[in-house]
Parts: sequence; structure tokens; C-alpha cells
Amino acid sequence: MDDDILAALKSVIDPELGINIVDLGLVYAAVRTATGINIELTMTTPACPLGEMMSEEIKLVLRDRFPELPDVRVEIVWDPPWSPDLMSEESRRQLGM
Repeated sequence: MDDDILAALKSVIDPELGINIVDLGLVYAAVRTATGINIELTMTTPACPLGEMMSEEIKLVLRDRFPELPDVRVEIVWDPPWSPDLMSEESRRQLGM
């Protein structure tokens, strides 16, 4: 995982939970390549209707932060399934877990 990409992605907030997608553990891969950035992302549930909206926000944030990279690809994946165990300690505290 690329720390600069993760830092930029911390500005993307899950609208339902009010916590950034990195601390929620939704980002499974964040890789910078010669042609751009590849992100693998999951949602808290397969029925989550926000996947497309969050993908577009991720692309906007990363294109703004890394304008020299020509392509940002976001893939929503379901394996492994998300669980609260993937959340940071701080996000668990914020949600009272």
C-alpha cells in the first residue's frame, strides 16, 4: 500500500458512518504504477448503494492529489468480505465498539 495514496484517501468519508474509508478498512489495495493508480475497495455490505458515488469521489481526490498520473482505476471487490475487525482502533472508538 502506498502511504501517500492512503493519506489522500483519508479525505474520502463514508457518508453513512462519517469515518474515512481508510480507517474503516475499506481500502484493500492502493498501488501507484507507471500508468496511474489502482485502488481495490470494498463496501461494508454488498447491498451498499454508495459504491459508485465513493468510486467517483476517490477518482476526484486522487486526480487532484496526483495530477501527473494519467489514470485512476477503482475496483470494488468483495473478497475478503469486510468486517469490523478491519477498522482502526480510533474508528471503533468513534462508533462505540
